[in-house]
Amino acid sequence: MQAAVLTPNGVEVRDAPQPVPDASQVLVRVRAAALNRADLIIASGRMHGRAGGPGTVLGLEFAGEVAAVGKEVEGLQPGDRVMCSGSGGWAEFSLADWGRVAKIPANNMSYEQAATLPVALQTMHNAVVTAGRLKGGETVLIQGASSGVGLMGLQIAKLMGARLVMGTSTNAKRRERLGEFGADLAIDTTEATWADAVLKATDGKGVDLIVDQVSASVANENLRAAAVLGRIVNVGRLGGFKGEFDFDLHAMKRIDYIGVTFRTRSVGEVREINRAMRADLWDAVVTGKLRLPIDRTFPLSQVAAALAHMRANAHFGKIVLTV
Repeated sequence: MQAAVLTPNGVEVRDAPQPVPDASQVLVRVRAAALNRADLIIASGRMHGRAGGPGTVLGLEFAGEVAAVGKEVEGLQPGDRVMCSGSGGWAEFSLADWGRVAKIPANNMSYEQAATLPVALQTMHNAVVTAGRLKGGETVLIQGASSGVGLMGLQIAKLMGARLVMGTSTNAKRRERLGEFGADLAIDTTEATWADAVLKATDGKGVDLIVDQVSASVANENLRAAAVLGRIVNVGRLGGFKGEFDFDLHAMKRIDYIGVTFRTRSVGEVREINRAMRADLWDAVVTGKLRLPIDRTFPLSQVAAALAHMRANAHFGKIVLTV
């Protein structure tokens, strides 16, 4: 089969062995796959948890038809149209644990649209609802809101009853579009006083929940923008892996600062994350209420160009590969 493989010369499309499902896995004939920031980390040669290194097939989310199922898999059969999270999705065939596979709603959802959803849905449901403990009537700020995962965070916060949803982007054109996906207020974090805008919007109280995909470069202003007893959920580190942190302000406001990642979670934990996500969100997925825009589509043969497009950070929404 053809697959996007990490080589000493970068990511190249090469022949690779077709994977074989074990008892709890589903083999998928991939039709479309989406890009995520973690793919850039792996493509750069760094490890991302246990993933990475020469010979790695990239790709964390994908959609296609079930080709085969392991003996422990129930509710799925060859021919089913599915969306999945897993690894090795930038290939003609890929594997996913049964708990990370969902049937594509029986409507007009394309494989390209379906491939944009798994990582964003499970990441942001876990960040907003489970780790972030959002309650109806609270206020939410999504840092890095113009990414696919960020746009999903805005929508989930609104769907789950947030009173005020704010999103940040450093690009004016992207900020203008955040309202389409649930943002009541768009914030420019290149402005030194951006935290003041959050405080003003919350009548001086500060925001109840911050879901942070940026981290280092905004960490201390997040503390200033947060409410007493607020929660900050660290999802990503687009602004740097390390930075200054005002420990006194953190303590003064008694903020819960919560780190999340899928890299250290067990198979059982990830299955539970997906189960909880589907319980809360799947009706909204089926009706099209939760959706993500596709910024640009590339064929698998142009995977290097797709990675360059993401690296340029000029996209709004998801970048998709067709297989």
